[in-house]
Amino acid sequence: MSDIPNYDVAIIGYGPTGVTAANLLGQRGLNVVVLERDADVYGRARAISTDEEVMRIWQQVGLADRLQEDMLPGGTVAFVDSNGRPFVQAQPTSRGAGHPPQQFIYQPAVDQTLRDGVDRFPNVTVLTRHECLKVNNAGADVEVLAADLTKDEFVRLRASFVIAADGGSSAIRGQLGIGYEGRTYSERWVVIDTKVLRDWEGSSRLRFHCNPKRPTVDCPTPLGHHRWEFPVRDGEDENLLVTDDAIWAILRSQGISEQNVEILRAVVYSHHVRVAERWRVGRVFLAGDAAHAMPPWIGQGMASGVRDAANLCWKLAGVLDGSLSESVLDSYQIEREPHVRETTDHAVFAGKTITERRPVVAALRNHVLGTLAKAPVFARWLVENKWIPDAHYSDGFLGDRSNRARGWQIPQPWVLDENGARVRLDDVLGGRWLVVGLDDRDAPQWRSAGGDRPHILPPGAACRPDAVVDVDGVLTEWMDKRATAVVVLRPDGFVYTASDSSQSLPNPPAFLRVATPTR
Repeated sequence: MSDIPNYDVAIIGYGPTGVTAANLLGQRGLNVVVLERDADVYGRARAISTDEEVMRIWQQVGLADRLQEDMLPGGTVAFVDSNGRPFVQAQPTSRGAGHPPQQFIYQPAVDQTLRDGVDRFPNVTVLTRHECLKVNNAGADVEVLAADLTKDEFVRLRASFVIAADGGSSAIRGQLGIGYEGRTYSERWVVIDTKVLRDWEGSSRLRFHCNPKRPTVDCPTPLGHHRWEFPVRDGEDENLLVTDDAIWAILRSQGISEQNVEILRAVVYSHHVRVAERWRVGRVFLAGDAAHAMPPWIGQGMASGVRDAANLCWKLAGVLDGSLSESVLDSYQIEREPHVRETTDHAVFAGKTITERRPVVAALRNHVLGTLAKAPVFARWLVENKWIPDAHYSDGFLGDRSNRARGWQIPQPWVLDENGARVRLDDVLGGRWLVVGLDDRDAPQWRSAGGDRPHILPPGAACRPDAVVDVDGVLTEWMDKRATAVVVLRPDGFVYTASDSSQSLPNPPAFLRVATPTR
């Protein structure tokens, strides 16, 4: 048994969730193995957009700027009637994460860049054409049995923890006997991916065609691609709908001709709303689609998996380096599941709004929303309250003291570092425990736990060591609104605890012994 390789973490699946986890863990110096059944990046684009909070996660591993090169920043989102006239137009607004609020992506390109990022880490072993057959919690580690599909032989390994990011039909979830509650919508959808040959009016905008006869999603994607999605109506033959003749009938109805696009592929799929009842069994964790599935209306399926990886990986690293108690891992589902469910509710709401089939109800929808949309405040409310929920945890691995900053992710403005260089805040914070404040109060109890103490200086202040200058006053305003003078940040940028100017910070948990992360 001594010849069985041992790893800190085994990742099952190499889609966006798994490859993000591999980058995050690889950066922290952990010994990681990835098992992926397919030989290469999946060639069909699935996800078509992402948001600033996900880009902030990819920034942590130094890939945001490279990824940005292959993305298309989103603009106005238009809801149009059966005649193509917009009745609601909304502009995604920044949540302060330091990146464009919405970006369209071509997923194969994103996946490839993230995989190239993993190649930087000699401590990460990637085994493609390896299918995980079984995981077995064995006390202090997990035994993994896989099939090497190239050599047609079995492979055994051990890992302290396993992240099962093996998709909505997760074999690992099934082996562990975890329920996947929810529903699959009976209505199937056709997805058409095209190569753009010549632009047309509105080709750079996301449009939801709210036509009761044929609701359609019309979305630009970068690197010369464009996508349409529409439902299969009762009595229609799915096989016929993916033929070129049927596709062109749909595209021509929207004024798109062979001079505009070349059809690359068309597939049919179902929408799912499901959440696993447990995201952890022993040392095995579910992440991404293995843990939850949602409709695509607000583009948060892939993004939610990336958020899972960001939440889980720093905790696994902390447990493995001895700075955190293993009990902290129980906070993973506690923190992530409410956000996933809220995001799913928003996606379902958007889908119902777009796909209303009753002509009278659809006409009423257009009139009411069109009237309300004339007020700019309504469009802003629609985006901020019915689109992507804010990054916030109300329960989980957080300090006991109630504070209006507790559980929120701190914004990421541009700041000046000690040398006067203009940088994004996270590049200074460095993914570690920190005490960040507006005043110079000492926090010795957090220093002994490894929490450095950078100070936030107001706009115009002179640069100095152990401080950042808040160039535009964003951090100062954010903390003032929450009556907060000092915050303790977790490595993921969420506020563990905080205090106002009249209070001292509470003590860190007794088990917290923060190690300096590998950068």
